[in-house]
Amino acid sequence: MIILKSPHEIECIRKASKLTADTLSLLVKKAKAKPGITTLELDTIAEEYIRSHGGIPSCKGYYGFPATICASINEEVVHGIPSAKRKLKNGDVLSIDLVSSIDGYHGDSAVTIPIGHVKPDVMKLLKVTEESLFKGIEQVKVGNRIGAIGHAVQTYCEKHGYGVVRDFVGHGLGREMHEDPQIPNYGSPDQGPLMKPGMVLCIEPMITLGTHRVRVLGDDWTAVTVDGKPAAHFEHTVVVTENGPEILTMREEPRLIK
Repeated sequence: MIILKSPHEIECIRKASKLTADTLSLLVKKAKAKPGITTLELDTIAEEYIRSHGGIPSCKGYYGFPATICASINEEVVHGIPSAKRKLKNGDVLSIDLVSSIDGYHGDSAVTIPIGHVKPDVMKLLKVTEESLFKGIEQVKVGNRIGAIGHAVQTYCEKHGYGVVRDFVGHGLGREMHEDPQIPNYGSPDQGPLMKPGMVLCIEPMITLGTHRVRVLGDDWTAVTVDGKPAAHFEHTVVVTENGPEILTMREEPRLIK
């Protein structure tokens, strides 16, 4: 069931989304400024920042997930577990997926951060993936179907020869981290529910340099590309309005990859 949010509920989600965006901005700066930082250090920074600003790290404890952020490096697509043993090095790409909550409402966003000098083909993957997120967001219009979002993402990314992950999709958001509708990053524009004012959507392209197929490691969380090639992941929380999309998790620097 798709829950249309009231103006009050959207304001609550907006507050949580701003906290998520601000936390991600901080993590981007920390990851870029300190070579050798571990993903566990970034996780600690995120949790302390969220709690000090009146929020709760939504992912921590969710179905047993042990951390505040999902920290996925290189071929890891999503749900990587932070670790003191995982140090970021020159040439890595780090995907951080973060959800925080305030007063019972969530805000969800993700970025993929280039660490130091990253190979040109991988940088292009990051750039196209971030661009595809905004291509999808452009389709958030009253009367469009949910399928229009995934169609825009898929068309743009496959035009560049990239794989579009099927196993994980975007979703609705509110009091729960994952609500209806599901939002695939592929499909037909005439499929799925009609978009209506008050829908809150998390749009999150997960795109790979090779095959779209993934597998989950023995920790039962970390999803990796089956061919070992890098992946990128960008996400925003967006509300459907009569005037088009409003991005609730927009950071001060709207585009990470120039």
